[in-house]
Amino acid sequence: MDSRAVVIPPYVGSPLRLEPFTALRLVPRRVGDPASRRLFARPYRSVTTRLAQWQERGQLRREEGPALYLHEYTHDAITIRGLVGALDVSHRAAEAADSAVLPHEGIRPAQADSLADRMTDLELNPAPILLVHKAPTQVRTLVRQIAHGPAMDDFVDRAGQRHRIWAIRDETVLAVLAAALAPCRVLIADGHHRYAAYLRMQARAPGGAADRGLAMLVDQEDTPLFLGPIHRVLSGVRLEDLAAAAEGVGAGYESAERSVALAALGPHTLVVTDGSDWATLKLDLADERAAVEALHEDLIPALPRGPSRVQYQHSMEDALGAMRSGGLTIVMPAPDLDDVMRVAAADRLLPEKATSFQPKPSAGVLIRSLRDE
Repeated sequence: MDSRAVVIPPYVGSPLRLEPFTALRLVPRRVGDPASRRLFARPYRSVTTRLAQWQERGQLRREEGPALYLHEYTHDAITIRGLVGALDVSHRAAEAADSAVLPHEGIRPAQADSLADRMTDLELNPAPILLVHKAPTQVRTLVRQIAHGPAMDDFVDRAGQRHRIWAIRDETVLAVLAAALAPCRVLIADGHHRYAAYLRMQARAPGGAADRGLAMLVDQEDTPLFLGPIHRVLSGVRLEDLAAAAEGVGAGYESAERSVALAALGPHTLVVTDGSDWATLKLDLADERAAVEALHEDLIPALPRGPSRVQYQHSMEDALGAMRSGGLTIVMPAPDLDDVMRVAAADRLLPEKATSFQPKPSAGVLIRSLRDE
């Protein structure tokens, strides 16, 4: 298979299971510290020895027994809370309709294989993948009750994130959470390749610790991650090229002043500029397609020439700054979670770099060792 090929990773079947695990945790002064990355650096097979050394030095803690964790982190005044546990990936679904976990971006198999090899050598899940959903009322109520109790840890890390952590070990609470989460469907917000790596590890060694992978489940209606757009910079494309492509696919192209164009930005309308002139692109989005799908599947293939390169930028300012003479910036609207869920549930992939879920937690707060299970 072409190493550049993008495919849908396999689906994990229902029910959704997020199970307790025995956590490793870096001490607060090590969380968010770039120097801590060397703990997980090559050679990967030496990581177990390094972990033991860090534990002896008091830089790494092993929790007493398995637990489900509530992890709250705050970054730039945005507070996120999520349940962190070992996601059961041992059962597969044949199609999206039967899945518990929905990917919305494709993965490159070679990259997933490399990550699976690395985590197998590490004998670790170094950080949780991020999953989002709209939690059942029972789960939301329990999470809020837990968050109002005393945290087992409360600190600000080296990157400026504040973290609060609660260990959930009460069997009654765990049983209620398990029953309420079982019918849920969740969307991968961050970590598509790590998710695919979990599935590869499980297929290679079923029936053991690889049956699970570390995950954080965020209630997008309680403490939502910011879901922002990722803008496009097309090299070697002119405004007249885009106008011709728009006409060819039935999209509405209209020149406008910058302020007018940006005011029109929305779910069905893109904004485009060459740095001097501005225009809007009104899309006909049938069948609940997303704007980014129409851009990459209809408009870009219809261009009379180019692009020679596509760049991705999280802010409009960065996109404009990355644009060179003879190129265009396409300002994208912020995606909607329900729209992304619909695309994923319909067994479709969004194009590369379609969504940006922020902020992500610093690494090292909760780590899962495969040797402890």
